[in-house]
Amino acid sequence: MKIIEVKKLIPCVSLVLMCMSVTACGQSMAASEATQQETTASAQEQDQGQAPEKPDGQAPDGEAPNGEAPNGEAPGEPPTGDKPDGAPGDAPGGGFGGGMSSADIDYTGAVEITTSDLQDGKTYESTTADESALLIATSEDVTISNATVNKTGDSDGGDSCNFYGLNATVLVKDGSTTTITGATITSDADGANGVFSYGGNQGQNGASGDGTTVIISDSTITTTGDGSGGIMTTGGGITKASNLTVETSGQSSAAIRTDRGGGTVTVDGGTYTTNGLGSPSIYSTADITVSDATLVSNLSEAVCIEGMNSITLKNCDMTANNTKTNGNATFLDTIMIYQSMSGDADSGTSTFDMTYGSLTSENGHVFHVTNTNAVINLNNVKIVNKDSENILLSVCDDGWSGADNIATLNAVNQTLEGTILVGSNSTLTLNLTEGSDFTGSISGEITNSKGDTVSTQVGEVNVTLDKDSTWTLTADTYITSFEGDVSNIVSNGYTLYVNGTAVN
Repeated sequence: MKIIEVKKLIPCVSLVLMCMSVTACGQSMAASEATQQETTASAQEQDQGQAPEKPDGQAPDGEAPNGEAPNGEAPGEPPTGDKPDGAPGDAPGGGFGGGMSSADIDYTGAVEITTSDLQDGKTYESTTADESALLIATSEDVTISNATVNKTGDSDGGDSCNFYGLNATVLVKDGSTTTITGATITSDADGANGVFSYGGNQGQNGASGDGTTVIISDSTITTTGDGSGGIMTTGGGITKASNLTVETSGQSSAAIRTDRGGGTVTVDGGTYTTNGLGSPSIYSTADITVSDATLVSNLSEAVCIEGMNSITLKNCDMTANNTKTNGNATFLDTIMIYQSMSGDADSGTSTFDMTYGSLTSENGHVFHVTNTNAVINLNNVKIVNKDSENILLSVCDDGWSGADNIATLNAVNQTLEGTILVGSNSTLTLNLTEGSDFTGSISGEITNSKGDTVSTQVGEVNVTLDKDSTWTLTADTYITSFEGDVSNIVSNGYTLYVNGTAVN
């Protein structure tokens, strides 16, 4: 057995030139849904959609794709008037419009609770624009049991809805710890998130909130308007959810949604379904952990992470059928990780961590990384890729700029299959450990969902293969460096080139 450790002996450009003489298994793909501005219905029909959650056409600002792109909406959710709320999924915002601080907002509620209270079996209802059905604005504890909450009355408040909770069906603010159990919450209005936890940090990413905490369990949340997520957290707020049934149907309306100012979200159990463009199951500009849940996105990415934020999934079953690009996005994908530069999320390392459970990608690339530094950790996840092009991961340019495309994929006891695409100006580190098995190849030939050529040469690729893991080639492949035992590479009739030298 021979150990090879080759670290960039010749420039990546030279390596790329060599690749051109060999058939690299590039495939065209389409994948991500970055969210941006709130697109019009006609634009959506033209498949121009927006980045997830921020259906706006705007960058994540407003709600950058739930991390949205600064413009428009990242592919996901935030319908904030600006971002798709959720960027790929929930593009950052969602998008309606205009920035202001919470101090500029005249909050009103059909019912307002301003002191410690315990209410059971009541009905709360608002039909008025920019008015919550239930507004809890106190630093004291509140308990709401067996409530029925209904909200109509559209808002065009944009960032005020996405960042600060204007027009939310239930809005909790000012440091309250509010416990909600057995509720039925229905929103049929634009800019009307289901349950909103606003932590009061005025949208300062990374800043502490005022302690506002929503603890919600055994409840049903249904929203139908644009920019109307299920559970929404911003401004350093805290949300703890368990056993919820959440369904959203509007654009930029992620089921689990965050926006500017971030916060902490913990979800245990339940079912979370989205049906709208730019509305991922989860749109993250915060730290979100979901366990033992079922997540379904019927027209968007499953997940969108913007900037220096994270999503951790434990024993979840996730399915996405992303069929329309949104906002700035030019790829179709299931897990989108990006930075919109809209200000909705700080730049830094984005992290997606999934342990056990299943990930089913009905269409497009399974993972897509652009304009950010992303770390993807997979441990014993069942990945089902139903797209005919079988693209496992793409790391390349998309509709945003200002940062590099850098990804690290750490596979632990993980089965991986498909083509990995790395653009000529992009970097991938692939670590296969603890019995992982990768059947596939790496290429730099990339075409987006619009048919535009994004890259023709592979960028920098560094692969580590431990003694218990294997790599079976499905095409000739060129990489920059390799660490591990060559005997664990199954050539399958193809050749692996490391820094231009064939590995035998």
